[in-house]
Amino acid sequence: MSFQNLGLSAPILKAISKQGYTEPSPIQAKAIPPILDGNDVLASAQTGTGKTAGFTLPLLHHLSTTQGQGYKAVRALILTPTRELAAQVHANVKAYSEFLDVTSAVIFGGVNQNPQVKKLKAGVDVLIATPGRLIDLENQGLLSLRHVEIFVLDEADRMLDMGFLRDIERIMNLIPAKRQNLMFSATFSKDIKKLAFKILNDPIQVEATPENTAVEIIDQQVYRVAKTKKTGLIIKLISEGNWQQVLVFTRTKHGANRLTKKMVSAGITAAAIHGNKSQGARTKALDGFKKGRIRVLVATDIAARGLDIPLLPHVINFELPNISEDYVHRIGRTGRAGASGKAISLVSADETSFLRGIEKLIDQRIPVEIIEGFEPDPDASTEPIKPGQNRQGNQGRRKNSDSRNSGGGNSQKSKPRRNRNRNRNR
Repeated sequence: MSFQNLGLSAPILKAISKQGYTEPSPIQAKAIPPILDGNDVLASAQTGTGKTAGFTLPLLHHLSTTQGQGYKAVRALILTPTRELAAQVHANVKAYSEFLDVTSAVIFGGVNQNPQVKKLKAGVDVLIATPGRLIDLENQGLLSLRHVEIFVLDEADRMLDMGFLRDIERIMNLIPAKRQNLMFSATFSKDIKKLAFKILNDPIQVEATPENTAVEIIDQQVYRVAKTKKTGLIIKLISEGNWQQVLVFTRTKHGANRLTKKMVSAGITAAAIHGNKSQGARTKALDGFKKGRIRVLVATDIAARGLDIPLLPHVINFELPNISEDYVHRIGRTGRAGASGKAISLVSADETSFLRGIEKLIDQRIPVEIIEGFEPDPDASTEPIKPGQNRQGNQGRRKNSDSRNSGGGNSQKSKPRRNRNRNRNR
């Protein structure tokens, strides 16, 4: 099948061709036709399979071939959980609309709002936004969502995991009841699907790959190791393997900072990226990583959403996620667009249950290896660390703010702090 068979307009086909694409990916081939027909769509596909084009191409086709109801009105709203993903989606929208009379803008927190407001006042057809900044500008009367025709939730699983459901519901009350709804994500749990069906109207469900399965071409490896020896092992693997581009995942922001400092001390150029970093620092770190000035990028799950790094050869789980579906998303950062990749996990005793959950989810056993000098501690407890805690007790609970960002912790005391942390990630 070619893009010409999908019913997209000539200017869009021209833009696709300019980007070097000739055939739609499976998710694009399955999602674009029902979206063009005006249906609500619930789509699940692994990262790196072309989800963004799956909804932006038919969205742009609709906007360019129909007349809007409001002058300078936002006609399509794309909601994303993180700044990086919002910027990435906007870049794709601009590329695909190059030969169309369609305007677009992106808004997110962490930066001065004035340039964003200036673009909104000039008139925008497609608006890509994170929830916090969107609600903030609407509260100030600086934008209107009364003429939205298409509403898109990108990375919907993470949107809900991060506690954005109330924000989503609030935004839905600001847009017309009569609209087309699209929900795209790398993974969907059963609970999230139930919530999704409350948002979508009689949706068509499309899936490019079996749900929550790891990309087959990714070479997965587990190293059993004592918790205190993880840092030494990861430095050994990167240094002796001469790996030049490695994305490392930690469970918390403070853990990312600590590991980054130790890598730099060991002579490995590294940078951390997480919600406490300013947008300028995050952009600089990502740019340095892509251009090879930085060998290792240490990230939390939330900050890594939307990172588009072509041909990334190595992903390392310095700590396993306590949510199994996040493992699928993490390793999906490598092995993109048909390229090979290697995903390594350093697993200590207290992560044993996390590993079992991951293997059950992907329905396969991951090869295990033990490296001499970095053996696991035979006396260590296999009791898992609870979300929001670590072995350091209260101090660890205070530090584990990323767990709160993804929905952990329900006490009234923690709510104000959780909301402040979440706002920084928008």
